[in-house]
Amino acid sequence: MKKRLSKHLAATGLASRRKCEEIIFAGRVQVNGQVILTPQTLVDESDRITVDQKRIRMPEEKVYLLLNKPPGYVCSPAYKKNHKHVLDLFKALNLRLFTVGRLDKDTTGLLIITNDGHFAERVIHPSSNLEKEYVAETSSPITPRQLAIMKEGTYVENTFVKPKKVKKINAKTVLITVSEGKKREVRHLIARSGQKVETLHRTRIGGLALKNLEIGTWRKLSTKDKEALFKPYEKKNKRPRKKA
Repeated sequence: MKKRLSKHLAATGLASRRKCEEIIFAGRVQVNGQVILTPQTLVDESDRITVDQKRIRMPEEKVYLLLNKPPGYVCSPAYKKNHKHVLDLFKALNLRLFTVGRLDKDTTGLLIITNDGHFAERVIHPSSNLEKEYVAETSSPITPRQLAIMKEGTYVENTFVKPKKVKKINAKTVLITVSEGKKREVRHLIARSGQKVETLHRTRIGGLALKNLEIGTWRKLSTKDKEALFKPYEKKNKRPRKKA
């Protein structure tokens, strides 16, 4: 849909509408190689628009996606041969995306994908203090002593970290909640106890839980989801209503 040149330039974040008009009047704008002096000139994204000989493009629409990461995919920003990358799952969107934080190759679960750097920085910045919840399955039954060792904490990257919560779910499954977010923190906590991780799955970040999203699939984050992310997690227990 065509729009006025001054409005189009303002939408790219170049400057305010009024300032963009001044830039046009100054003869600094070209459309398809021709100098344009009229702010009301109609253009769209198919036109090649330059300011001072530099191409001006519309910013991509901000997207926020929630993925249930499958095993075998890496999150590293550098693509490596013979590795499947998480972003390969989003090629059809044709957008420049990145992961908000990382999960290692063998870890599954909640991963946020976006192209909004400010949002990503807010999520991963220590000041947000967002909890991250993981469910780990171990190779053998967890003893009371091993559970106690996990709760004590350990050193990761020369920093002592202690989990906020460690809860045994069944013989070989434990739920661990952390806030530090150090690399492979949960795996280090479990390894210190003498246990071996068979599977590791992230179920929650902040107040945003993965819920019933199938592994390997994704969905868009709603405004409500983004708000919940920065709020304390509230587990909803559904209880049957008593009949009057």
